[in-house]
Amino acid sequence: MRIMAQNGTMMQYFEWYLPPGMLWTKIKEEAQSLSRCGITALWIPPAYKGSAGVNDVGYGVYDIYDLGEFGQKGTVATKYGTKDELLAAIHAAHEADLQVYADIVLDHMMGADGLELVNASEVDPNDRNEEEGEPQKIAAWTHFYFPGRNKVYSDFEWHWYHFTGIDWDQLKKESAVYKFEGKEWEQEVDRENGNFDYLMGADLDLDHFDVITELTRWGKWFIETTDIDGFRFDAVKHMKFSFYQNWLDSMRRDAKEELFSVGEYWNADIRALRNYIDITKGALSLFDVPLHYRFVDAANAGSAFDMRTIFDGTLTQDNPTRAVTFVDNHDTQPEQALESWVPDWFKPLAYALILLRQDGYPCVFYGDYYGIAHNGIAAKKRELDRLLSARRDCAYGKQNDYFDHPNLIGWTREGDEEHPDGLAALLTNGDGGTKRMYVGQAHAGEVWHDCMGNRAEEVTVGEDGNGEFSVNGGSVSVWIKKK
Repeated sequence: MRIMAQNGTMMQYFEWYLPPGMLWTKIKEEAQSLSRCGITALWIPPAYKGSAGVNDVGYGVYDIYDLGEFGQKGTVATKYGTKDELLAAIHAAHEADLQVYADIVLDHMMGADGLELVNASEVDPNDRNEEEGEPQKIAAWTHFYFPGRNKVYSDFEWHWYHFTGIDWDQLKKESAVYKFEGKEWEQEVDRENGNFDYLMGADLDLDHFDVITELTRWGKWFIETTDIDGFRFDAVKHMKFSFYQNWLDSMRRDAKEELFSVGEYWNADIRALRNYIDITKGALSLFDVPLHYRFVDAANAGSAFDMRTIFDGTLTQDNPTRAVTFVDNHDTQPEQALESWVPDWFKPLAYALILLRQDGYPCVFYGDYYGIAHNGIAAKKRELDRLLSARRDCAYGKQNDYFDHPNLIGWTREGDEEHPDGLAALLTNGDGGTKRMYVGQAHAGEVWHDCMGNRAEEVTVGEDGNGEFSVNGGSVSVWIKKK
């Protein structure tokens, strides 16, 4: 059994514009190197066949049983490679002591194999509780029977009654949000647009017995087939809140007890995240979306932002044991649906705040680590490797906070018995400065240096355990014991 490491660090191992056919092979090649750098888990993209075939990032779900094995949607491989390459990548990650979390999308399906006639009502897209007119017959792409797989692994066929609604009428060739007659939107969802059950494609009816049974059966098959260690759940605010709680309970009981899981609930309001965690009884963690937006606001406001408040209204502050912290991801990167990219100058500060403090489970973004060629975004591997090294070796023990200035904040970690070194982090969104901070009397007389390479001088820790640490303007310095 692979247990989550102390000071565990996840990496989202993809970005939106990767070229097809390379990712599973790259994981196999990079696994050992990533482990040495301090990464302990990889979040991989959806591994099954999408409706756009080799060009599908994975969120246009077609066949969850096709992991790059069958000739469907014009290709055998998924965007990331074949099933054999996927399994080899996961094996290599495990050999390097990396956990693997699979991104799964059980909210909707797309690219059906056949049309079905069904009565449906058009609803107001801005208030899905309001129907516009009487039910009318539409032709819906809702019959999924996967001819290329030909019933291997599962003979389940999907029909209109396994779904709640859709966004295309083939009869009129019109796009709208249609709710099927006899169906109701799930009430246990986010209240945006009146009711945010419907997101895209053919919306799964998570109250239908056959749907629940098939998704549960698939989950156990997927875990057994891939040996993954956990999940990243897409679009949980659009799905019946208790679905994943019950689904995970079944997986953990019958398939694999240790399954770390994190949900994407895209809402900047901490109350919405808190409500989800309460309803699901903490069955899964959530990404700290409010913290991401605090980083965006801080970066864009510059020295006008009060850095003492950086964690206000965040999940990290409210419920740190259920917070997965991140700076950016595939949805916030340029040209994507939730574009809200944290500017380059603030990236090292933001990563220091999630990697070197005691709260939250941090996630490093592939696009930050390797760069994003599509948008000409440079890699930040150098800075991130230094922060990851400091997290792996030094970010342990008692934390002392110095959030006592609107532009200049810092904290120290005193180290523990197993990791005695400790660190002092200092960052500013204004001019450079110096702060006297306590690192512990156990470090008296030690010579410390800035492992980020931003400050050239050295600091000798005083007999009282304090040091005078400095930082350049708009920068971060991480002070550790000189080897």
